Amino acid sequence: MDNSHSEHDMGHEMKKKHDGHDHHHMIADFKRRFWICLILTVPILILSPHIQHIFGLQGFLMFPGDTYLLLILSSVVYFYGGYPFFKGIYQELTSRNPGMMTLVAVAITTAYLYSTAVVFGLRGELFFWELATLIDIMLLGHWLEMRSVRGASRALEELVKLLPSHAHKLMSDDEVMDVPLEHLNVGDLILVKPGEKVPVDGKIIMGQTSIDESMLTGESNPVNRKEGQDVIGGSVNGDGAIQVEIQKTGKDSFLSQVIKLVGEAQKSKSATQNLADRFAMWLTVIALTGGFITLIVWLFLTGQDLAFSLERAVTVMVTTCPHALGLAIPLVVAVSTALAAKNGLLIRNRTSFENARDINAVIFDKTGTLTQGKFGVTDVILLDDKMDLDVGLKYAASLEAYSEHPIARGLVREVKEHYPVEEFQAIPGKGVKGKVKGLKVEVVSPGYLEEMGFSFTNDKVEKLSLQGKTIVFVVVEGVLSIAVALADILRPESKKTVSKLKKMGIKCLMITGDKKEVAEWVSGELGLDQYFAEVLPSDKAEKVKKIQDDGLIVAMTGDGINDAPALAQADVGIAIGAGTDVAQETADIILVRSNPEDVILIISLARSTYGKMLENLVWGAGYNIIAIPLAAGVLSAYGIILTPAMGAVLMSVSTIIVAFNSRFLRIEKVN
Repeated sequence: MDNSHSEHDMGHEMKKKHDGHDHHHMIADFKRRFWICLILTVPILILSPHIQHIFGLQGFLMFPGDTYLLLILSSVVYFYGGYPFFKGIYQELTSRNPGMMTLVAVAITTAYLYSTAVVFGLRGELFFWELATLIDIMLLGHWLEMRSVRGASRALEELVKLLPSHAHKLMSDDEVMDVPLEHLNVGDLILVKPGEKVPVDGKIIMGQTSIDESMLTGESNPVNRKEGQDVIGGSVNGDGAIQVEIQKTGKDSFLSQVIKLVGEAQKSKSATQNLADRFAMWLTVIALTGGFITLIVWLFLTGQDLAFSLERAVTVMVTTCPHALGLAIPLVVAVSTALAAKNGLLIRNRTSFENARDINAVIFDKTGTLTQGKFGVTDVILLDDKMDLDVGLKYAASLEAYSEHPIARGLVREVKEHYPVEEFQAIPGKGVKGKVKGLKVEVVSPGYLEEMGFSFTNDKVEKLSLQGKTIVFVVVEGVLSIAVALADILRPESKKTVSKLKKMGIKCLMITGDKKEVAEWVSGELGLDQYFAEVLPSDKAEKVKKIQDDGLIVAMTGDGINDAPALAQADVGIAIGAGTDVAQETADIILVRSNPEDVILIISLARSTYGKMLENLVWGAGYNIIAIPLAAGVLSAYGIILTPAMGAVLMSVSTIIVAFNSRFLRIEKVN
């Protein structure tokens, strides 16, 4: 049984490597075909009568056999450069889903066959230069698209190569030895000196420093890291020496997981690319129908000869395939991919990313998403007028520093200065006690307070308790001195995020397994539209489905662990994953920075991307509204007829506009 599993896993790994190799090979193949065809296009343009006419060079570059040389060069471009499109049309037609490949293949084949017939005696125009430039543009478009999704992964792989080859390993005898990274294991201790790259993912066990994580997370400012906090392999240590305990190595590391995510994105096709394919399918129908109608009308209804009628029909079919359409989507994909990576957004599924433009409800998990996932002090209430509030807190924090309880750690983080403690004693499930500066201090729960004989009422404490906050009491020398309320700390960005989303007309909801009182407090603090409390992880997906059934397009934002079913159920699954927790298998998009405000970036970028793609599709094919009727000769009675040369000018203009328009893609800021 184990062997079969092992063989299956090995086969899966080999398939992934094979897929990656195929992707590399396809990029290299398109690149090679593009450059070879581009080089051959130069003499094709020089030898083409239309181009000579445009530049007034007719007669200067003509020589015996020039059209045969033009045919040979064009044949190489047609068969070699056109091969991916012939392969594509076969796949599209066998799957009964004609698209861009079909449109390109029809256009270049029509141009090639007609121009070849003209070389061998048919009266008419040569379209070889149209054929060559169309193939060049389409090859370039496919190369750009594939390279753009590969770019982020390649950059990260290059970053991995820049990792130090050795690490300073701390040996059992306190000696420091430089060892290769591959010899490190989880649990080993290493020393990272100031200015060095952190070699592996781990946790700081001694020292504090600032870390530059900009290459990994997009966070431009160095972040402070101290004992107990994580560091990521590939980040740059600042001015402090730190000792790190290794937690992840090899394929489990942050960088390896990010590369895996980007690799998955490479296989995800853009939804708007599907729109472009549908657009191309209708253009193919228009090209074939328009060409046939043009031929019939000129040949039988106006009495023109076959040569003229055929030339008009071919001009319509070639003109219908705009060069710019091949760049309309790939250029925007390239720019949006770069923008997303720069802003710490890892897109695993482009279709879901583009669907984010229509989101009208965002559901947040509470713990670790809207909150930091750790206890912190929210309120301190003075109960004894003779006690100084700050001093009372220091007494409590000094005692709690000896405890490992999450509540204790929350209290300790609140106070920087601690007093010496004597006779420390834990009271299991109830609190701690000891002597601080010679005074008997106890930090206890409400239940134990009653056991100690205290009975009191306080409206503020009662209100905090109703909010689901954890209350602890500090008793100094038998006197009830202060009450401290603790809760899971809200992320500072959460309130701003909810406010901005609501301004965008997006409903904000929360699903949590926490108590109703806690959920109500968080919802009130952040201004959420609705919340669901005490929901088990297994039931979260059902809640998402129920919200979808109300007709809402839903994004689910969670930490990707307990929220996996809900992330999968949502229209767009967004995992907030910092550091080594980044690889969440069910999410469509990963927020590297663990900042809920990045949800707004996703929606804004998705809207801008889709808008820019539609603009490009309009520019890329909109000229057909003018070009096709003119190419068919509907205004020929007025002496207006679209020559192939004029068609080239229109196509060039639309291509240039598409290229410039793509570069202006921006993330719209929401105030």
